[in-house]
Amino acid sequence: MKVTILALFVLLGKTAILSAHAQSANQTLSPDNAVTLGRLPNGLTYYIRPNGNPSKKVELRLLVKAGSLQEDDDQLGLAHFMEHMEFNGLKHFPKNGLVNYLQKIGVQFGADLYAETIFDNTYFILPVPTDKPGNLENGFQILADWAGGALITTDEVNAERQIILEESRMSTRNADFRMLLKYLPAMTNASRYSQRLPG
Repeated sequence: MKVTILALFVLLGKTAILSAHAQSANQTLSPDNAVTLGRLPNGLTYYIRPNGNPSKKVELRLLVKAGSLQEDDDQLGLAHFMEHMEFNGLKHFPKNGLVNYLQKIGVQFGADLYAETIFDNTYFILPVPTDKPGNLENGFQILADWAGGALITTDEVNAERQIILEESRMSTRNADFRMLLKYLPAMTNASRYSQRLPG
């Protein structure tokens, strides 16, 4: 399913590029005045856009510019594997601390929390209820840990390896994935994209 959606995004992306080229080269997009843009001393770029609905909730997102395209031949699947490891222990939330904390404040895995690795980045979406003091600060701590505080232990690597291998096994068994392997090289002119499908 993930690969089918990926192929659809590739096709839609090509359509959007052709449509954009058809517009005037002098035409510019108007900035959204509701967005605050800034850069921290450590180089992190941030965007803030107020939204009152739903109330008492903030959605934090972290975009890491590392995806399957940045992998070397001996690193295939590493970006996706690291995405998984970010939920298996962080500097400030060791072992199951992240899962336990998020469930305690009402954030459910799968339903609310989301992460994905694509060709050129890995992104994390964390909705944070702001009805209790400290939730927002802890949300930013989670983002900081995702950016550089993953605890990688041998036990967790071995446990997660089985999950990743099962995901891979399931995706390669369907016809959509096998077809994608055939037509993606033609669609991408045999570029690196055809050799670096995200895990």
